Amino acid sequence: MERVKRRYEIGAGDRAVFYNRTDYCVGTGRMGLALRKDYQEQLSLVQEKIGFSHIRGHGLFCDDMAIYREYADEAGHIRAEYNFTYLDIVMDSYRELGLKPFLELGFMPEGLASGEQTVFYWKGNVTPPKSYEGWRALVRATLSHLMERYGANEVTSWPVEVWNEPNLSVFWKDADMPEYFRLFEETFAEVKGLDGRFRVGGPAICGVDDARWMKSFLDFCRERGLRPDFITRHHYTTEVPVHQGHYGYARLVDPGESLGALRQTREIVDSFPEYRGLPIHITEFNTSYIPNCPLHDTNRNAAYIARLLSELGDMNESYSYWTFGDVFEESGVPFTPFHGGFGLVANGLIEKPTFWTFAFFKRLQGECVHRSDEAVIVRAGDGSYRGIVWNLSLERCGRELDFSVSLPAKEGKEYSLVTKTVDEECCNPLKLWHDLGEPANPSREQTALLREAAKPLVRSRRVEAVKSGAGVELLVAEQGVVYFELREIKGTPDRGYDWGKVMQYGTK
Repeated sequence: MERVKRRYEIGAGDRAVFYNRTDYCVGTGRMGLALRKDYQEQLSLVQEKIGFSHIRGHGLFCDDMAIYREYADEAGHIRAEYNFTYLDIVMDSYRELGLKPFLELGFMPEGLASGEQTVFYWKGNVTPPKSYEGWRALVRATLSHLMERYGANEVTSWPVEVWNEPNLSVFWKDADMPEYFRLFEETFAEVKGLDGRFRVGGPAICGVDDARWMKSFLDFCRERGLRPDFITRHHYTTEVPVHQGHYGYARLVDPGESLGALRQTREIVDSFPEYRGLPIHITEFNTSYIPNCPLHDTNRNAAYIARLLSELGDMNESYSYWTFGDVFEESGVPFTPFHGGFGLVANGLIEKPTFWTFAFFKRLQGECVHRSDEAVIVRAGDGSYRGIVWNLSLERCGRELDFSVSLPAKEGKEYSLVTKTVDEECCNPLKLWHDLGEPANPSREQTALLREAAKPLVRSRRVEAVKSGAGVELLVAEQGVVYFELREIKGTPDRGYDWGKVMQYGTK
């Protein structure tokens, strides 16, 4: 088996650039799903173990949320009315979990739509409004209600994004660029007219013809005297999938190559003097862009996402993983718990390996002392060191990573080294599910077992610092992700407690 060695020695004054915005936002299936018990259970788990600050998804104005309604008055004229019953339930649940919405305005209510084109199993309407006056009134009424319920100061802090991937004809009829620009301008004016403190952005495009769309969008904004508060786009990192049955199998793009598209977006935005430096929010990212790609359930996905999280903050204000959980129905109701869904959590409250990548990165708060293609290490405010090391292979090759780093420490002092390992041997519920016979509907006992198999392996040891520092040595398996903490031992043992006697070390 091939073994690659990486050796680093960190000095007391060494620093590295690392912008950690891992926990800013996470994606969700359509908003109406938030009314379900299993959705709330998955989101509660994610918030308990990771803790995001914002949540963004589709379907705010879709008919299952029942916000937009029409009726005939006594004269027979069609009038609009608004129902915020479900919206309040959803928003209350988000706020109880410490989440702010990253509001995506879409899709089109059937009564307000100019056509019948829909997308997904749940039929979100993707046509322009038949009346822009009606659209603007819907936007104003919804935001006004939220401001009344939660307070203007609070709601104006929620970012507002106009539509979703209008550069794809499946999400915006004919991918009509001028029509989207009109939608953006009309919406921008309405939101800003309601309260100028709102931050409004777009164009929420994906990586198809993205350079032309981004430049054209900014050209339009310049011509019309508009200043978006931020720019949004999406980022996926696989080639076109090969479909087989219910599934799509996709090959990963080299992470350096995939990040190049985001650098191009940053360059385009900064090429406009009036928009230079505008924040860019990646409001969706993942490896594959389909919700039935088995890659999403693997340790390889976890290692790849670790590499992305180490660099996405260089160019972007935030980057929202798509999605937090597998209560998600774009392609229909999933047949099995491991169906290649986007989520960090599989149905049955089973954490996927990528869940732990996010939980580990959330812990990387402090001053960065090292960043490389396989690791990030920070010095926390309490003086401890925290790091993540990953061993990504785009194609299976059996390579192990022999990682060693010496960190500044007090010579002669003892340090506690705690590691949490996520790899194909010790945190791989997908393999257990396979070995159980791939049950489509696991029993309660099987589900409990899968949850047990979804936990990282925790190990510890004591390290004595020498003149050069305290050494951390890790052997990371292929597609593995290892988190570590190194901190000085300052505790004093209880009177009479002798570890050597407890463990029979050096005694007869």
